[in-house]
Amino acid sequence: MSNYKLTEEGEKYLKEGLPEKNLVVFLNSLPQKTATIGRTFSKVKNYPIALKWAMEKGWVMKQADQLTLLKPPHETAEEAALKKIHEGKKIDEKILNVLMQRNLVVKVSETFVKTEKELAKTGNVIGELTYEMMVTGLWKGKKFKQVDVETTRKKLPKRISPGKRQPYNQFLMYVREKLVKLGFKEMTGPTIETEFWNFDALFQPQNHPARDWTQIYSLKYPKEAGRLPAKNIVERVKLTHENGWRTGSTGWGYKWSSEKASQLMPRAHDTAITPRYLVKGVDIPGRYFDMVRCYRPDVIDATHGVEFIQTGGIVVAKDLNFRHLLGLLKQFAVEITGIKKVKFFTDYYPFTEPSVQISGEHPKLGWIELAGAGIFRPELTEPLGVKEPVIAWGFGIDRLAMNALKVNDIRELFSRNLEWLKNQEFRYAKA
Repeated sequence: MSNYKLTEEGEKYLKEGLPEKNLVVFLNSLPQKTATIGRTFSKVKNYPIALKWAMEKGWVMKQADQLTLLKPPHETAEEAALKKIHEGKKIDEKILNVLMQRNLVVKVSETFVKTEKELAKTGNVIGELTYEMMVTGLWKGKKFKQVDVETTRKKLPKRISPGKRQPYNQFLMYVREKLVKLGFKEMTGPTIETEFWNFDALFQPQNHPARDWTQIYSLKYPKEAGRLPAKNIVERVKLTHENGWRTGSTGWGYKWSSEKASQLMPRAHDTAITPRYLVKGVDIPGRYFDMVRCYRPDVIDATHGVEFIQTGGIVVAKDLNFRHLLGLLKQFAVEITGIKKVKFFTDYYPFTEPSVQISGEHPKLGWIELAGAGIFRPELTEPLGVKEPVIAWGFGIDRLAMNALKVNDIRELFSRNLEWLKNQEFRYAKA
C-alpha cells in the first residue's frame, strides 16, 4: 500500500503494542484480573489513551477507582492493519479511517514521494534543507552535508531581516501594554451584538439615522437574538427612551420596540461593550479600556475602511469633570502616537453631554479626526445602575497607527509588501 505510511507514533505502537492492548495484557496477568487506577497508571504507557479505547471496545470495566478485565487479550484488527501497512499491503478502508483518526497512519503525498526520491539520489545526505523536507518530516534521521561557515557568512546579504511581529500588531500590543500600565483593565465582548447593547443601552433612539441600514451591517440569519438581558434592565431602558424614566429627562418621546432592540448586527463601535460592564458592576474609582474590531459600511479611502479597530474606554469616579477628560485625551494621543499638535472641537453624540472631538495633525494628511469622547448622560448610566460620573472615549486606533508608523493610507497597515514589512521599524516596540 504505497500511498499510506505509519506515523512515528504508529511505528512505536507496532513495536511496543497498542496502549489498550497493553492495558488488558497487564490486567490479564493479575490473579484477580483487576487493579486500581493508580496501579495501572504506573504500569501502562499512554494510560489515558489505553483506558479510552479499552472501555470503548468493551475490554475493561471501570467502577470507582477499580478497573476489571472483561475480555482476554487477543490480536486486534488495528494491530494487524499496522503490520500490513508497514509491509506495504492493502487493508480494510474502515480500519484505515480509524488509524488515520488516531494519527497512526498518514497518506503519503506526491510531495513526500518526490522529496524521498530526491534524497535517495544524494544518499540521504541533505545539502540544502528545503520547505518540502520540513513539511514532510523527511529531514528527521538524515545526515547533513558539512558547511563552510566562513564562506557562507561572506555570501549572506548585508542586512538580514529576522522574523518579527507585523508592525501594526506591534503597535496594538504597545497601546494595550501602555493602558494596562496606566491602571486600565481590559473589557471584551462579542463581535455579534444586539441593537440593544449597540444602541438602546447607550440611549441612542431607534429612529436615529445612525441605525439606518445604510449606516450599519445586520445579520440575515439569525436575524434576532433569542432574548434580551434581564427584564428590569430592559424595562428601565425602555422607559428612559419613552419618557425619561426617573433620570430627569423627557426621553425621546416614541414607542420603544423590543423587536428592534433584538436585531443582531456586527458591532458598529467599541462603546457597545461598555453597557455590559456597567450592568455587571464596575470598580469605583475604576479605569477600563477595550481594543476591538468594528464594522460599518463606508467608502474605503486613505482614512476609512469597512472594518477597523477602535480603542476606547471609561473612567468612573465620584468627582470627575470635563477637564479630566480633555487631559486624558491629550495625554493618550501625544504619548502613544507622538502627534505634536491636537485640537478639540465641540461635537454631538446621543449618549454623552458634553461631547468633544479630538483631532491630530498628520504630516501628510493634515488634521484628521482621532477620537470622540464625552461624559455619559444620566439617561445611559442610571438605568444600568451607575450614579457616579463616567467619562468615555473612543479612538480610531488605525488612524493613530498611521502616524506612529509613518504611513499615508490606512490600507498600508495591512500591507503584504515584504519590503515594507522587513524595513518598517516601530519606535515603540521595546517600550
